[in-house]
Amino acid sequence: MAERAPRILLADDEQSIQTLLSFPLRKDGYEVTTAADGREALARFNEGHFDLVVLDVMMPRMDGLEVCRRIRARHTVPIIMLTAKTEEIDKVLGLELGADDYITKPFSLREFRSRVRAALRRAGMQTQAEPDAEEQPLSVHELDIDPAKRAVHVRGGTVELTFVEFEILNALARNPGRVFTRDMLLTRIWGDSAYRDPRTIDVHIRHLREKLETDAKEPEYLFTVRGVGYRFRDEAR
Repeated sequence: MAERAPRILLADDEQSIQTLLSFPLRKDGYEVTTAADGREALARFNEGHFDLVVLDVMMPRMDGLEVCRRIRARHTVPIIMLTAKTEEIDKVLGLELGADDYITKPFSLREFRSRVRAALRRAGMQTQAEPDAEEQPLSVHELDIDPAKRAVHVRGGTVELTFVEFEILNALARNPGRVFTRDMLLTRIWGDSAYRDPRTIDVHIRHLREKLETDAKEPEYLFTVRGVGYRFRDEAR
């Protein structure tokens, strides 16, 4: 039985952009559903299962940021935001609302297709790798991580993480005490650090601390190494 093709929801109010982006995705074997505004995007999303959502920030009836917020409140599906070059605030807001990645316009189709592949790969839609050490359950202090189930529990409670948050946490926790630069984490999560702002990592780390730490200002798990990057607690702590 053939594997199901990954389903992508692409929302952009410009028909030319829809056509430009959906054509190479379909050529790559993906099933693409398009939407011309935010409300239509939510309606299409609620009608079926999607493996990736691509949202333009500026759309009529409901902007991409609000669509992102509403989807993320109920689902962990990967979300990529499309932003204009001058909309720095939208990048930050998108990450704050739970977007996994953003692409700044204008961008090349090669970059776009690479981002899509990376997002689907993280979500497990592209290839099923053989289990390895990073797929084994891990317990540190009061934190439990189960990669196979993509489940995280801390102090007995369940923690809901986005795909990117989970990947960052799992990478750091598997290497206690090792310092990761922002570029190292970008490359590990997305496959490369090209086109990406290292500050993206800072936003995800802050979200992780808010979800995992009793006091985000006095972390037990995720530590900042000033001027370098981040590290996970030493197991002996």
